[in-house]
Amino acid sequence: MLQLHVNVYALPEVTLEGPVQNLRGHSLPTLVGEIGAPPQFIETLPVTFETMQQRLAKLPRCDYEPDGYFLISGHNDSKFWRLNGHIHEYDERLHRVELNGDCPMETLDMVLSAMGWPEVDLAFELVQEGVTLLETSFRAWAEQV
Repeated sequence: MLQLHVNVYALPEVTLEGPVQNLRGHSLPTLVGEIGAPPQFIETLPVTFETMQQRLAKLPRCDYEPDGYFLISGHNDSKFWRLNGHIHEYDERLHRVELNGDCPMETLDMVLSAMGWPEVDLAFELVQEGVTLLETSFRAWAEQV
């Protein structure tokens, strides 16, 4: 089971390896922009707001609203889980998706697929921690609860 609160973006063209940080007991490399500041998330994802909504509508146990909010929930080994999200657009393309909650890895993968993954590389901005990670580091972080 994953536990997360993250903004998911298209990986910026220019990112550098930032400082390694201890996150949930793991030393994980972070990402920074050209001058060592947080990355600039100006790229958009390869889908539109409407395409993302259509893809979400096909996911099991997913309820979505016209404003971009969605909720997926279920049970795993008699434990209730839920993942809520909010999709944001810019210039008629998907800019980012905020995800918050607990869910199985398969559910996360379905949502990421609706965004164009694995064809598009993603960056994961941890909301509480204020750092950005590549996918492999994000998955290690999200599993460590």
